Amino acid sequence: MLRLLVLRTKCLDEARHFYESLGFQFTEEQHGTGPRHYAAAIGDSVFELYPSAVDVSDTTRLGFTVQSLTRVMDRLKTSNAVVVSPLKATTRGFRAVVRDPDGRAVELDEC
Repeated sequence: MLRLLVLRTKCLDEARHFYESLGFQFTEEQHGTGPRHYAAAIGDSVFELYPSAVDVSDTTRLGFTVQSLTRVMDRLKTSNAVVVSPLKATTRGFRAVVRDPDGRAVELDEC
């Protein structure tokens, strides 16, 4: 079972806004003298966004299931997210692929 997912980002606040559009609820954290970052609980797991000074666009591909893909795509339009593959019906339901602020591909499926 996945317990922790940490994404490094050059665009910390933009990444937080992007992933909040997908339904994550982040809290700001800082441990001791470490960097300010954001954490969101996913059941018993934690999803964290940490600042990075290096390009991370080709390091990770993500996939999430959302309750309403239409609603998520509407929210992402307001943050100027890049749409790689627009919302479309597939044999497995509705699907879209977008890029996060660092350029990572994020696959979205409707549950």
